[in-house]
Amino acid sequence: MAEPLPSGTAPAFYARRGGALADWWTLLHPPYTLWHLSYVALGAALVPRPDWAALALSVLAFFLAVGLAAHALDELSGRPLGTAIPSSVLWAVSVLALTAAVVLGLVGVFWWGPVNWPLAVAIPIGALLVVGYNLELFGGRLHTDTAFALGWGGFPVAVGFLAQSPALSPGLLLAAVATALAGVGTAGAQRHLSTAARQLRRRSREVTGSVTGLDGQVTPLDRDALLRPLEGALRAMAWAVPAVAAGALLARW
Repeated sequence: MAEPLPSGTAPAFYARRGGALADWWTLLHPPYTLWHLSYVALGAALVPRPDWAALALSVLAFFLAVGLAAHALDELSGRPLGTAIPSSVLWAVSVLALTAAVVLGLVGVFWWGPVNWPLAVAIPIGALLVVGYNLELFGGRLHTDTAFALGWGGFPVAVGFLAQSPALSPGLLLAAVATALAGVGTAGAQRHLSTAARQLRRRSREVTGSVTGLDGQVTPLDRDALLRPLEGALRAMAWAVPAVAAGALLARW
């Protein structure tokens, strides 16, 4: 069980308290979930004429796998968000949501034209990432900064792209690789920023210190002063990445 948070400190800047709805809002990590779903849209936007139905299924599958299943499994591991959602409900949500995501993926594999084998290969990889990362299986080998950047940034771009059954060309393939690398980089930045923010919010009892400027001015340091730039950057990226994805999709409309 996680240690109690310092008085008056929320587990995340978007966390809410005050009943079941607040708990579910907090569990869904809305800014981060929207951010990661945007990677799927960016992958789909790479093709000249996106299949909007395939994109909708891809986004829904990732919402179920990441927004629900992954976050429910994470909350089961030590209750980092401090919600009152029963463990039995969290287990049921994680199993049902991940199963539904896999089913939607299989629909994408077999429903449109020839079998989409690259997408078929991606489905078990995605399921392994969700379970392995959030339950810290294999001695935590998947619960790393690198695994997060690849699994929550590059992988959604790749799946969003592959779900479109694209006719590959060298230029399009290079564009997909470049966009996936952008996903890896921005997800990696999120991981570094949010890890530092979590340390301050959830694992620090007190912060004391000061910064003395060259002019001799002394600026006191506390938890809020250290959190402000970290969470300011996270807030900005949480709307900037979806805005880029929306722009890319609108260009294909």
